[in-house]
Amino acid sequence: MSDEQVCYKFQTSTTRILLLPNNILYSTEAILFRVNITYTTVRINHLHRQLTNSDTLFDAAAGMTDEYHQEQTLPPLHLKDLKAISALGRGAKGFVFLVQAEEDGELLALKAISRASVKRNKAKTDGSDYRRIWFERNVLRSFQHPLLPKLHGVVSTEKIVGYVIDYCSGGDLNALRNKQTEKMFSDDIIRFYAAELVLALEYLHGLGIVYRDLKPENVMIQENGHIMLIDFDLSTKLSTKTPEIRQPIEKPRDNSPDPMPKNAKKFKPFHMLCNSGISPEDIVHQADRPLSRSSSVEKTNSFVGTEDYVAPEVIIGNGHDFSVDWWSLGVMLYEMLYGKTPFRGSNRKETFYRILSKPPDLSGEATALRDLIGKLLEKDPQQRISMQEIKGHKFFRGVDWESIIKMPRPPFIPVSTRDFEAVKVNDKEIEVESYMEGTVAELKVKDSEGENMNIRGVWVEGLNHPTQQEHFLVF
Repeated sequence: MSDEQVCYKFQTSTTRILLLPNNILYSTEAILFRVNITYTTVRINHLHRQLTNSDTLFDAAAGMTDEYHQEQTLPPLHLKDLKAISALGRGAKGFVFLVQAEEDGELLALKAISRASVKRNKAKTDGSDYRRIWFERNVLRSFQHPLLPKLHGVVSTEKIVGYVIDYCSGGDLNALRNKQTEKMFSDDIIRFYAAELVLALEYLHGLGIVYRDLKPENVMIQENGHIMLIDFDLSTKLSTKTPEIRQPIEKPRDNSPDPMPKNAKKFKPFHMLCNSGISPEDIVHQADRPLSRSSSVEKTNSFVGTEDYVAPEVIIGNGHDFSVDWWSLGVMLYEMLYGKTPFRGSNRKETFYRILSKPPDLSGEATALRDLIGKLLEKDPQQRISMQEIKGHKFFRGVDWESIIKMPRPPFIPVSTRDFEAVKVNDKEIEVESYMEGTVAELKVKDSEGENMNIRGVWVEGLNHPTQQEHFLVF
């Protein structure tokens, strides 16, 4: 019997099947094991995995066994138990709905992904959409922090898969900034939000999680005025390892004449951006500049993130780690201070070029905030300011790191969602599956016409949004 022959075990019977390369197996109450592993019967809801070899099969089985034990701690959630009040937003991979729990009336957020959309994108994503869904779900389950969402349950039907998390009535930080007179925050307000972002990232990094998508749209304002970080589908988990000491490699002496002048610029191989529309000639760097390596943790080579906030090492594609989150924090602080991101170009290529080669314009009075931003936007990740250095920076002098998340009066407090008169919603309940089916069909048409190339996340037109409140208590 070959390694590819596996056991597909239900609660009452066992059937042997042949796992073919690139075959996708579907099940609702089964788990896959390699034949030399002790058989176990567990319940896995809507298992969708792409298994290409015996090692992948072994890893999937091990992971799903762990998922089964954790699944029991989650209360069962069904669409019929949730009243969909409004569609809050739509991103590249799914929808977010404001829902009300029928049992206790609590307002929650449902993030849902259409199975039809995932299947439609299967060829382009190599099955990664489902993997990201399960990864985000498991990450959410592990959180126990006031600045991170609580997972209330998983929703899974024949048409959608998703999960329910805390609802934040204050909208996102970008919307809040745009409501300011000059679309900027004061240094004191920036200090508050920056400190909470540092604490949230510190917690994630302590779990081995690189966030990789820090931007104002992913920073929500809770009802108590404190932030909440959302959207972890681009996150990844890195494991620590023994620091690696690398001796510099001596270049062999070559007395032959240099074919290029010393000051000439060379092009960086750019294999990681094959789908970005960027050719090797578009990204230029100094040939003498050494590549940075962080040896404290493993690295990932995935190209992810929103272009304005992506770190140089992600663009270059030589691997990145936790320091990419500190770069993105620097971009966010810059945006809160100046009302714009520091490296925005007229197109994606120019933005990436600026990120790699241009220093941020920190014009204005020399302040502790500008000094911190400059250290966060250090292009070499090995020289970039670390988490402990950030917390000890003079910009945060006087900050009580233990008490800030308990602060009773943050800078902005949204209207309470406990008073339904303050939250204007649609009288008519939304049918989630039908709504998503119709929108996915519309996107399919736009895809065929080339009109839907890069969705960053948009508000759904024609619907009322309780998060778009004008009334904030300012302190």
